[in-house]
Amino acid sequence: MSQAGTSVVASAAGGAVPRRRRRLDREALAGYLFISPWLVGFLVFTAGAMVWSLGISFTRYNLATGAATPVGLANYRELLDDPRVATALGNTLFYAVLAVPLEIAFALVLAMLLDRVGRGAGFFRTVFYLPKMTPAVATAAIFFLLLNGSSGAVNRALRSIGISGPQWLVDPDWIKPSIVLMSLWAVSGTMVIFLAALKGVPRELYEVATLDGAGPWRLFRHITVPMISGAIFFNTIVLTIAAFQVFDSAYLLFWRDQGSSAPDASLFYAIYLFQQAFRQFNFGFAAAMAWLLFVIVLLVTVVQVRFGNRFVYYEADR
Repeated sequence: MSQAGTSVVASAAGGAVPRRRRRLDREALAGYLFISPWLVGFLVFTAGAMVWSLGISFTRYNLATGAATPVGLANYRELLDDPRVATALGNTLFYAVLAVPLEIAFALVLAMLLDRVGRGAGFFRTVFYLPKMTPAVATAAIFFLLLNGSSGAVNRALRSIGISGPQWLVDPDWIKPSIVLMSLWAVSGTMVIFLAALKGVPRELYEVATLDGAGPWRLFRHITVPMISGAIFFNTIVLTIAAFQVFDSAYLLFWRDQGSSAPDASLFYAIYLFQQAFRQFNFGFAAAMAWLLFVIVLLVTVVQVRFGNRFVYYEADR
């Protein structure tokens, strides 16, 4: 190629680079414009609110006047001295340890049942997902009737097989299990994630393992669980974070009507935080409670990620 031809090619290539860069810049700008509503909302209503709450956690904040009197670490010291904080945190931890494994197991069973449905799968998916759409108030009313100790449907069913059911909503030992049962009503979101993961498991793996003599349990243990371990890991983290923030079910069943006379077994951390902020108007103390919960959830999540990530199967590991 002549020198003139080379210069023409170089000039054309040099002109193409700025055009490509300008196109990428326009695409990046368009992307930022599309996500700008979320960014503004996050900065104002999430990040901004977190910074503001951290500030007032070191003050005695008066909502009526907006005055904030600095008190240093007094609110955090009060967290250690308040026995109801320990009670609420203990109830929340108990609930999380009991609810998360049961929700994972129940959602996985439902997903595996749906995965086996052929015709009519869309109908059953819709039916199974409908409880997720039920308002929290309606769900609480339903379970208030179902778990009634004397006339509830659950205890009537138990009596029919010779078992005397407990006083679900009265006995302190059964209050938290009753709220766990109520949480199982809305596992359909978790179920959908498991169902999507199950659809991604290659059927050839089951066929080959079956030819080798593997039974249902070995298929589940050695193929299903490893192949959907990423979904199990994700759901465990999400459900754990949600469990530490349990509020509406316990509040609607016990605290909305009974108020201060509600049993301590139903006092969860988010409920006590709500009481301090919007009943006692002790916003500084409530902000300190919120930040303690944030630190606890962060530490639990870090432990889950560090420990659970070892058991997650990735395609790149093959």
